[in-house]
Amino acid sequence: YLPSASMSRSYKDELGFLERVSSSCFRIKKGFVPHMKVEGRFYVNASLEKLMFEELQHHSSCQGVGGFLPAVKQIANVAALPGIVSESIGLPDIHSGYGFAIGNMAAFDMDDPDAVVSPGGVGFDINCGVRLLRTNLNEKDVQPVKEQLTQSLFDHIPVGVGSKGVIPMTAKDLEEALEMGMDWSLREGYAWAEDKEHCEEYGRMLQADPAKVSSRAKKRGLPQLGTLGAGNHYAEIQIVDEIYNKHAASKMGIDRQGQVCVMIHSGSRGLGHQVATDALVLMEKAMKRDKIQVNDRQLACARIASQEGQDYLKGMAAAANYAWVNRSSMTFLTRQAFAKAFQSTPDDLDMHVIYDVSHNIAKVEQHVLDGKQRTLLVHRKGSTRAFPPHHPLIPVDYQLTGQPVLIGGTMGTCSYVLTGTDQGMQETFGTTCHGAGRALSRAKSRRTLGYEDVLAKLKAKGISIRVASPKLVMEEAPESYKNVTDVVNTCHAAGISKKAIKLRPVAVIKG
Repeated sequence: YLPSASMSRSYKDELGFLERVSSSCFRIKKGFVPHMKVEGRFYVNASLEKLMFEELQHHSSCQGVGGFLPAVKQIANVAALPGIVSESIGLPDIHSGYGFAIGNMAAFDMDDPDAVVSPGGVGFDINCGVRLLRTNLNEKDVQPVKEQLTQSLFDHIPVGVGSKGVIPMTAKDLEEALEMGMDWSLREGYAWAEDKEHCEEYGRMLQADPAKVSSRAKKRGLPQLGTLGAGNHYAEIQIVDEIYNKHAASKMGIDRQGQVCVMIHSGSRGLGHQVATDALVLMEKAMKRDKIQVNDRQLACARIASQEGQDYLKGMAAAANYAWVNRSSMTFLTRQAFAKAFQSTPDDLDMHVIYDVSHNIAKVEQHVLDGKQRTLLVHRKGSTRAFPPHHPLIPVDYQLTGQPVLIGGTMGTCSYVLTGTDQGMQETFGTTCHGAGRALSRAKSRRTLGYEDVLAKLKAKGISIRVASPKLVMEEAPESYKNVTDVVNTCHAAGISKKAIKLRPVAVIKG
């Protein structure tokens, strides 16, 4: 690992490497950290910018001791990885993470033999993502039965840290689910055929190989299938609050304010975490062998073409499939809960999947770079694919509007649906933000906020809530996060995605 030469620079000197490009964008010049192959770029508005620069200032004043590196440094360290092309990009919800910042996107040239894949660029919760279901119900239908409905959802969906699934799963089923993704859910009767169509990768990454997932990971994953988990994961009943783009919304089956939707935010539970942990151990060895140098030891990586690189990508794809099966199982349980509450069927309630997006994943994609088509490995960590209209990889229904992008707010704040743009395709490889992004660390949130206050605030807003572990509520309080509206407006202003719909929650269930 290369020691950072910038330890001794003053904050004023550091600022010399950061240059404003537009009202919503800064660039990070080479030299900000050693060995940068490309420049960095990040998107912010005035209030988010203040947070970014305060973090850097704090880091300069402590001479870099303690805690995560500031997000700007992490963006720059990624720009020093072998095989990176164009720029290392930070989205407006960026915050410090393991290796890559959460909200950092980077693409690597598949034709460059030195180009790498880094598990830190995907994250520990592989294919953590968001799914949105619509209904034909209105807010007035839900209000009288809101408490019962929330309780019913909480009873149907297993939540919490060690929660166990209700969908019966043998070891053989797990192997098949890892390989088949949503095709398994479809075969077993837990998903509708249309669900697959409205899912990134159609809910199945074909390069998945369950043999590349360790038995320890499988052991962690087996009991947890179809469970929500804890942390920032949730299922919310939401109401359409505003429609910014009528045409895009109508293509998604949203035609009025007050319409009821359900958002599910979850990932690959302990299985994905173990796949990442296993890969990091193997990659440390591969780096010594191949003499790969990085600025931060958390950026452990391996050449894409190496055995370790390929094994990780196959194991990651299997974990991604697990996450899609997981969201499909929870979709099934949500449909059951609603059907029961309204004495109807999911079909009659029009409970279709609008879309399902991943925000922790690496994918092989075709992009145009300097006028030439290139095959790239795109790492998106805490960022969402946002492909433009007419892109071959998005469903027929969304060919004219661009891909729906689901941005989950934090507990009790609003969420958004955006659509992908051509400008985003050119500037960020078709990538946009994923949510609010933390502003306070989990530990700090627990110290500064009382959970009774947080719950009382939600009640005052008329939001029903069921939580498996109330002590964890403070970590997820809106105060712990950046303002999701700021984040979304920054992406909209920068043109990398456009606002279509705003949703507000009336009920939350979480671990």
